[in-house]
Amino acid sequence: MKIFVTGPTGFVGSAVVQVLLRAGHEVVGLARSDAAVRSLTTAGARVHRGDLQDLESLRKGASESEGVIHTGFIHDFSKFKENCELDRKVVDTLGSELAGSDRPLIVTSAIGVLPAGQIATEATRPLSPSPNPRAATEEAARVLMDRGVCVSIVRLSPSTHGESDHGFVPILIKMAKEKNASAYIGEGKNTWPAVHRLDAAQVFKLALEKKTRGAYYHAVAEEGVEFRKIAEVIGQRLEVPVVSKTSEEAVAHFTWFAHFASMNVKASSNQTQETLGWHWSQPGLIADLQSNYFKV
Repeated sequence: MKIFVTGPTGFVGSAVVQVLLRAGHEVVGLARSDAAVRSLTTAGARVHRGDLQDLESLRKGASESEGVIHTGFIHDFSKFKENCELDRKVVDTLGSELAGSDRPLIVTSAIGVLPAGQIATEATRPLSPSPNPRAATEEAARVLMDRGVCVSIVRLSPSTHGESDHGFVPILIKMAKEKNASAYIGEGKNTWPAVHRLDAAQVFKLALEKKTRGAYYHAVAEEGVEFRKIAEVIGQRLEVPVVSKTSEEAVAHFTWFAHFASMNVKASSNQTQETLGWHWSQPGLIADLQSNYFKV
């Protein structure tokens, strides 16, 4: 199929592009910079100039495709709510262009939008209304489902890890270096589900090829990795103290990242594995952290 991919040079999106090309699909990637154009061309993909804020460029890219995978998101946490609302518009724009056909749209969401306190499954839904602005993406996708658009949702783990990671774990490493301490909150037993980026990319490809309207998939390999274990590895490798922080102290230590550091979610991918025939093959988070995040 000819697939239009947003965020094709991003951490997850670039892995999705690799997987699609190896499977024989034609990939057209959204590119907003010359660097992105070079990266896509080198990978063997075609280029569609535009960006997430240019809805007309998205509409054109979707209209010329046989399917769309939306992995793009503006990761500026100082404008998190605004960017989540932009994503609502992006999903609506892409889906509206595919309406009336069986062309699939795969939308990226996050395990973190789901309620804590239980093992989240593919059947779990965000609270309504949700306190998490990121739920806007799933809200937009559900509207499209009701309109008959062939849209599926892939929820990514809070720690989607691997080579060139610039997400949660590198943020923790940077904070530990700056503050000369690797911290966790309380006993540090809160958990993050985790998956390697290459394993996650396979979920997107399989979901695209499955073409099931209204499906929810979990790109989750490990149901929940204790935050303290992550902090301990970081402390050991950086040779800085590993310390516990109270909830109040955590706000000062983690600043804007305190919400994510306190996230306590477990998630299952049993249904995804059964439905798509997917299973992970890459290293787990702790093994990957030990081996690949502190190279000189």
